[in-house]
Amino acid sequence: MQSRLQHRLESQDKGIDMSPLIDVVFILLIFFIVTTVFVRETGVEVDKPQSMTASQIPSRVILLGITAQGQVFYDGANIGVAGVRATLQPLLTQDDKPVLLQVDKTVPTSLLVQVMDEAKLAGAAAVSIATKQ
Repeated sequence: MQSRLQHRLESQDKGIDMSPLIDVVFILLIFFIVTTVFVRETGVEVDKPQSMTASQIPSRVILLGITAQGQVFYDGANIGVAGVRATLQPLLTQDDKPVLLQVDKTVPTSLLVQVMDEAKLAGAAAVSIATKQ
């Protein structure tokens, strides 16, 4: 009796079952994909200027885009320079987020200054310009 039982135990495969390990790896992968913070782009294609002293900004920002044609976009909608203050005031009263401008490098400085002034008048504490590193 003993010999048959020993023989049966010895003949069983003693490998590690990989299925639970693979399940855990996929669950962790899904968790990290879902919890990753994604930067919300304006959806406007701009050619940003280069900067040697660029630094990282917080991920929670209000993002405005200014195209080469002088259009000002927020959340995919063309709001124009006149709509900057009206758009930003409700957003800035809820939370004091910095304003980030994605500006095409061919945009005139006068337009950039107008948009920055409107953002400051809306109550923005910090207005930054996005650049390439």
